[in-house]
Amino acid sequence: MSISKEKNFLGLTDEEVSKSRESNGSNKIIEAEPETFWDKFKDAFGDPMIKLLLAIAGIMLVMAFMGYAEFGELIGIAISVLLVTGISAKTEIASDNEYRKLKDSTKKDVCKVYRNSKVVEIEVDELVVGDMVILQSGDKIPADGYLYKGDLRVDNSALNGEAEECKKFEVEDALSFEEVAITAEITGDTFVDKHSLFRGAVIFNGEGIMKVTKVGMSTMMGKMAEDMADDEVDSPLKVKLTKLAEQISMFGYIGSVVIALALLFHKVLVAGGFSEYLSIGGILIFKDVLEAIMLAVVIVVMAVPEGLPLMIAIVLMRNTSKMLQSNVLVRKPIGIETAGSLNILFSDKTGTITKGELEVVEFFDGNLEDTYKEGLKVKEMMKLAIGKNTGAMFDNNGKVIGGNATDKALLNFLSKEEMEKLEDVVVEKSQGFNSTNKYSASQLEGKTVYKGAPERLLAKATKMLDKDGNVVEINKYKVNTKIDELATRAMRVLSFAYSESALIEDTLPEDLVIIGFVGIRDDVRPEAKKAIEEVQNAGVQVVMITGDRKETAVAISKEAGLLKSGNDIALTSEELNKMSDEEVKAIIPNLRVIARALPTDKSRMVKLAQELNLVCGMTGDGVNDAPALKRADVGFAMGSGTDVAKEAGSIVILDDNFKSIESAILYGRTIYNNILKFIKFQLTINVAAVAVCAIAPFLGIEEPLKITHILWINLVMDGLGALALGAEPALKKYMLEKPKSRNQNLVSKNMMSQVLFSGAWVTALSFTFLKLPVFVNMFGTEAQHMTAYFSLFVLCAVFNGFNVRSEGVNIFEYISENKGFTKVMSIIVIVQVLLTFVGGKLFSCTPFGLQQWLVILGLGVTIIPVDLFRKAVINLKHR
Repeated sequence: MSISKEKNFLGLTDEEVSKSRESNGSNKIIEAEPETFWDKFKDAFGDPMIKLLLAIAGIMLVMAFMGYAEFGELIGIAISVLLVTGISAKTEIASDNEYRKLKDSTKKDVCKVYRNSKVVEIEVDELVVGDMVILQSGDKIPADGYLYKGDLRVDNSALNGEAEECKKFEVEDALSFEEVAITAEITGDTFVDKHSLFRGAVIFNGEGIMKVTKVGMSTMMGKMAEDMADDEVDSPLKVKLTKLAEQISMFGYIGSVVIALALLFHKVLVAGGFSEYLSIGGILIFKDVLEAIMLAVVIVVMAVPEGLPLMIAIVLMRNTSKMLQSNVLVRKPIGIETAGSLNILFSDKTGTITKGELEVVEFFDGNLEDTYKEGLKVKEMMKLAIGKNTGAMFDNNGKVIGGNATDKALLNFLSKEEMEKLEDVVVEKSQGFNSTNKYSASQLEGKTVYKGAPERLLAKATKMLDKDGNVVEINKYKVNTKIDELATRAMRVLSFAYSESALIEDTLPEDLVIIGFVGIRDDVRPEAKKAIEEVQNAGVQVVMITGDRKETAVAISKEAGLLKSGNDIALTSEELNKMSDEEVKAIIPNLRVIARALPTDKSRMVKLAQELNLVCGMTGDGVNDAPALKRADVGFAMGSGTDVAKEAGSIVILDDNFKSIESAILYGRTIYNNILKFIKFQLTINVAAVAVCAIAPFLGIEEPLKITHILWINLVMDGLGALALGAEPALKKYMLEKPKSRNQNLVSKNMMSQVLFSGAWVTALSFTFLKLPVFVNMFGTEAQHMTAYFSLFVLCAVFNGFNVRSEGVNIFEYISENKGFTKVMSIIVIVQVLLTFVGGKLFSCTPFGLQQWLVILGLGVTIIPVDLFRKAVINLKHR
């Protein structure tokens, strides 16, 4: 009798359900509460650049109260801090909301349960302790319990990574079993046996009734969800930004002190010596000291790239939406950039590198020929042997449902139309597959068809069908050689046969005739194979982790392009755990496969890789993967995986495809390169601003750039620059670059040469414009002259934006793929022109004429040929 029609189970009443829920809790897995905007906003103040800005604001506040700084300058810094923290918080909240929205749109899991003497379908969250749940092939186990009645084959991989079928049998004495389980829990023993069932596992085959003993956070899945308290490691970008902030701070602090002291020393020299200087009076000396301190503060403000955190926030926000189009949902924006810095990626096999389902990948007859062709008798007999000897079926939409994974794979070998033509063929008698006989059979009118292990059917058969439908002798040696060869390619081979005799249970007939053989495998995704090659070319080491046996894992990894040379290493979990941490670290560079993997292996490998200073990625879909996903620098959770895994991951791969991981790496590298472009863009101006403001007092020029000017340049102009450079296209050439190490400087020698060279040019151009009489006399007033210099400085930055787009001499390279770049740069120029008219006292601006605008425009554009000259010299050296 079908379990679903069993009459002896009354189930719980509504009253019993309420009492059980009150005593034992609900079946919900409690997830971490989503952080609010305010939480994210507060966290953003931990950014090293923000801390530096706040320190400057504190100094400015003191100076403002003393009357030596403007409160407007302090307000400018406050606005910059609020902009950065606000956009950062909004980006993270938007990413999290996108994930929650996707999750809420997903239909909730349901299960069939006995309630009030009836079988009803309820949401999994509504289950309580004591419920009797009907389980059938393909169902996901909704709670912890034991098999009260039936016979099941279970896939526990979501919990323990073990991919093979686990046999479960009904209990003989339910009361005794529950007593033993309770005792084990009290004593702290792990109680896992042939009757126990755990939430998250999937039924491979069979049907049964489970009695629920634990729900919600009391289940094994619930406890594993709680076991993720380890602090997340800092992202490589955060490490590098912290280092950059420290370097800039040191440069700013030391530089400001040295320059302030130099200014005081200059005043002493001008006065004729220390004694003469001291004689001018305490008030004037105090004023000079405050002037030097103010200059020091200005230097620090100019040294700090205030726009950098804003740029990163904007770039990450823009790219999270782009990634969705590539089936990549970014839960934590910093995960995008981290993906681009990966040195090593530990990837699951099933569903990521492989398709995640069994399929027939090869057919051959006894002569090793493919005779599965229309019109041949072999094909007609195969249709019967598959279609009338299976537990699977097509639904109305043409999808295969029911049966075990093998039945589904075989039925997919047929078409729905072919199955419909067999509807009139009646199965008179059948025998199911069992582990003893290793075959199944169906008696039809006039013949019986068989499906089973090749060694079982070949042991009895002496005949086969040839391509013309004739019954001929079979060469078993040739067939077995072929089967052995397919086994090395991780294929499971099934044989099919027929007999003219009636079916006798557990007995194979003497007239058995072989129809053919099929090779079944969870095949490598074609696009994954190419994606793995692309990722490897990008310098990322890919290590496949699987619960499969070593032979299968090695075969799949060879086909996927992971195992290529004799130096490449494949290990089992057992072999791995016999090695010390230091021994494992020594072989990590050559490691390609970990077979029979346990959940603890993943966390251990992440830890050891990070100890080697590698930026580490991990894929996963099960509850057991969550700790490793959280520990990794970037965790890729699979879209089809458990909610616990998705909560732990930084990025969700919606289609479970390795190709999408490649896209995430490409986007990560694009973001990293765009950040570098922006750093060059801003640091060039910062270096020039520091140099100009440091030297100007010694040349008798008072405040050529005010703090409000610097804040305007670093925030408003650079904010727009961030939009322009942040939209630079993802280029395939980025995948040929070497990964960036965790402690590698953001600013390379080549970058620094460009920053210093261009900064030196802007500095020289500045003093030429400020001191040369031809430029000084061009303007009617000093206010116009200084406003024009402020505009010249901005124009230099705008034209330098074209320089930083490319390492080559073609500054318009790929500009058609970033049409917004020229628009944004044009907007900056327009805004600057308007500012000279409306900036007034706050920005110390006075309008000037068109002729003067043409002059500073011509001077500003000179930064382009100057940098082209630098690039040409560098390119000649590298030839």
